[in-house]
Amino acid sequence: MTVSGSAERRGAPDERVRLPVGRAEWLTQTFVHWPYRPEDVRGLLPRELAVDAYDGTAWVSLTPFVMTRVRPPGRPGALLSRTRLSRLLTFPETNLRTYVRGPGGRDGLWFLDIEAGSAATPAARAAVGAPYHWADLSVTCHGGVVGYAGSRRGGGPSYRLAARPGDPLAPTALDHWLTARWRAYTRRFGILWEVPVRHEPWPLASATLEELHETLLEAVGLPRPAGPPLVHYSPGVRQVRFGVPRLHRGNSGRAARGRSRPGAGAA
Repeated sequence: MTVSGSAERRGAPDERVRLPVGRAEWLTQTFVHWPYRPEDVRGLLPRELAVDAYDGTAWVSLTPFVMTRVRPPGRPGALLSRTRLSRLLTFPETNLRTYVRGPGGRDGLWFLDIEAGSAATPAARAAVGAPYHWADLSVTCHGGVVGYAGSRRGGGPSYRLAARPGDPLAPTALDHWLTARWRAYTRRFGILWEVPVRHEPWPLASATLEELHETLLEAVGLPRPAGPPLVHYSPGVRQVRFGVPRLHRGNSGRAARGRSRPGAGAA
């Protein structure tokens, strides 16, 4: 099958985000991607969204990283780093996400769970409608291995992950498909919202899992994956810009169902 859409194949942004509402840096990020049957994922999505499948396979990804220099537009990150506020705006975060098509067939992400090591987590959940949970998280680097650990405050799911980054990758079409996503969908007040994001392409490397114990998949209602995970590592991206959220009304049933690849014709 032929992959079309040069921006998606290159991993380049397809969102302009001329007027960002916020900026940040996402650093020290590991991607753990599991294959799933589309029917295992479909029941976890709102009716307006469809599973985005690659060659008939849905994917769910665990992505721990460090969120830093979160700031409003126009505020220099270097200036912010010299303030006490920088400690509050630098924290570990771990996302569990899947890949979807929204109204009109636009590809994006749907977050099944977001674990964040920030006291601002309850406010973020209320503001954007995403499934944020306040958790005790850590990120460590020792002996060429990057370690991540987390447990939700008050009890609940937890994880422990150790990855050894390898050589830089020349990304395949699947690598781009899994990492080059330029919008996320959320649901708030019964309305579907689309949040655009723009940053430089991910500098990807191969990675090997040395340890993985997690209960996040089960906690969100997923069965065991259909196969072993694909793993990537990235030192991160530093020019993250969040755009103004856009709302969708009355769009249920219009999503493109199960696109095999960007631009592919399979249903």
